[in-house]
Amino acid sequence: MSGDWKGSDRKARLPRGWDRIRAETLAKFPTCVLCGVRPSTHCDHIQAKTDDHKQLQGVCEPCHLQKSSREGNAAQRANPRPGRKRPPEQHPGLR
Repeated sequence: MSGDWKGSDRKARLPRGWDRIRAETLAKFPTCVLCGVRPSTHCDHIQAKTDDHKQLQGVCEPCHLQKSSREGNAAQRANPRPGRKRPPEQHPGLR
């Protein structure tokens, strides 16, 4: 998911009233829900790629980065890139 949010049009893709939604979420979850230690600084989607405001939680930056990385890696494993399309060539010295 993290790759989807980079770029100049990030603000355009946020839902209407995002500043208010983010503030409400962080007020509802003042401490990170993942580690329970650090203060929440990021508004995280519990389920990725959903716009449901009930699917938001407050998390700290280290936990958010780790969770996003884990989700991105899982998505790549679920949809691997195609392998080599051309058959391997015989070594020129073995012809």
